Amino acid sequence: MNDEPIIDLHSDDYFMGEALREAMKAYRRGEVPVGAVLVRDGRVIARAFNQVELLKDATAHAEMLVLTQAQETVGDWRLDDCTLYVTKEPCPMCAGAIVHCRPRRVVYGVGDPKGGAAGGWINLLETDNLNHRCDVTRGVREAESLGIIQQFFREARAKSKERKRIEGLLDSEATGDN
Repeated sequence: MNDEPIIDLHSDDYFMGEALREAMKAYRRGEVPVGAVLVRDGRVIARAFNQVELLKDATAHAEMLVLTQAQETVGDWRLDDCTLYVTKEPCPMCAGAIVHCRPRRVVYGVGDPKGGAAGGWINLLETDNLNHRCDVTRGVREAESLGIIQQFFREARAKSKERKRIEGLLDSEATGDN
């Protein structure tokens, strides 16, 4: 008999949907829209979204917040029988924390070839050099995860362009160049 856990891709789809709900909370609050949920025994035990701007804390990534919340729920820093679902590939900071918390699996939506630490830029989650390896599943609901991030940055660029245009008008009024 095989003791390997069965990976249910329908569950991955469902739980990534929960992470996407968290990402939408970040989006509505003007945060980079990344959401995460931590699942144990088929149940969400923690959920979080990016709150860097809200908390004025560069470490307030969805993954960091969900790991802390899950540890409080479980009553232990070890999350070895859990699965982390996150809409975007974890950065090196988050990947380091994930390795230390030891979840069995990490499932993410969209990869990050420039800064991802689960195979995009580097791979901290599956390296033999660290004390723990996670099973990684990539690309679950990737199009949705990518779409929300692209929309967020498209809107942010448009707002920045409009702000610069208005500042330029105000500057020209102040100097009499109109």
